[in-house]
Amino acid sequence: MLFKSFLHRSQLALLRFLVDFTPPVNYMAFSGAGSADQLCGHIRQAGKTRVLVVTDKGLCDLGIVEKAISGLRSRGIDVVLYDGVLPDPTFEQVLEGADIMRAHGSDAVLGVGGGSCMDAAKIIAAAATSNQDPREWVGFNKIKHDVPQIYCIPTTSGTGAETTMGGVIKNSERREKTIISDACLMPAAAALDPNLSMGLPPAITAATGMDALTHAIEAYISLWDRGTSKSSSSAAIDLIYRYLPIAHSDGDNEEARESMSLAAYYAGMAINQVNVGNVHAIAHQLGGRYGIPHGIANAMVLPHVLEFCSDETEDALAELGRLVGLGSSDSTSAELARNFIVSVSDLRDKIGIPPQSELIKIEDHSMLAESAVKEGAGYPVRKLLDKKTAMHILEQLTI
Repeated sequence: MLFKSFLHRSQLALLRFLVDFTPPVNYMAFSGAGSADQLCGHIRQAGKTRVLVVTDKGLCDLGIVEKAISGLRSRGIDVVLYDGVLPDPTFEQVLEGADIMRAHGSDAVLGVGGGSCMDAAKIIAAAATSNQDPREWVGFNKIKHDVPQIYCIPTTSGTGAETTMGGVIKNSERREKTIISDACLMPAAAALDPNLSMGLPPAITAATGMDALTHAIEAYISLWDRGTSKSSSSAAIDLIYRYLPIAHSDGDNEEARESMSLAAYYAGMAINQVNVGNVHAIAHQLGGRYGIPHGIANAMVLPHVLEFCSDETEDALAELGRLVGLGSSDSTSAELARNFIVSVSDLRDKIGIPPQSELIKIEDHSMLAESAVKEGAGYPVRKLLDKKTAMHILEQLTI
């Protein structure tokens, strides 16, 4: 394990060197009630005249999509919809959307919805302008052509996909989630409009909120510290602890909805700079294999991974404990770190996310653990995940 850790640190040092020489990322977001219309105006000012809107049928049926994109139509932009995105979008859905984009001659793509819709929008934009199979882009920086500009309007507050350069697409044949990440997939602008998340069901509010919290915590305890990753992730954690319970219990609270939108955005900024960690390495396997929603999978796994790496991340976890008001002035770092881990479990329980799932099968543990270890080795984590630990965590998640 010592050799693996040394090799991991060496590989990350090389990757960090390369990343530090990539062009800086520019973030642009319109925020507050009515910001979706502001984004639509911005898209028109950017000279876009034909826009593909990528979303899901449920949002269309609820009228949320039309509310979000009415500013495009009122400004004379020709709009075509692809509403075939399902939770955990697949490469098949990407290719369907790409066919529609080509036929329409779209010069921009707007993702409206949760992370699935925004992730699909990114890869559709790339696939529609290439003859390559998008499966060939799995990994980092493999897209070699110009991609039409991508815009995002999130209707949940979780993935932060509106501010990241990656998209998660499921390989339906292998039942695996894959990641495609490239600077050309970075959204040109986003709108964080609380009007579009008003009345979001409590269960979705809970799952997406814990997804954002996972992003923020993994970024904060990362081996890397780049750009605004620490300040962005700490701002997100502070907002989530204060406003997620309110948004969960009162779905029409505008202040809570806007604060959660900002939290997800800040958390997305953080992981865009330092990536995620072992929580995602395990959660991706649960989503790919069983279709467990990503936020729920993250929420189940998060406390266990924090326990696993608590010695290596004690100081960072203690700082987060102080941030959210745990402990006292004379509490030790160990006490604050322990209190923070407990508080994560308490928050998850308070908003009704179960700690286990009956979908997880014991006979799959070994295969899932191996895949999680392999994925985790590519992240800037302070402690490498090993198969024994991954198996132990999966046992605790299994009913």
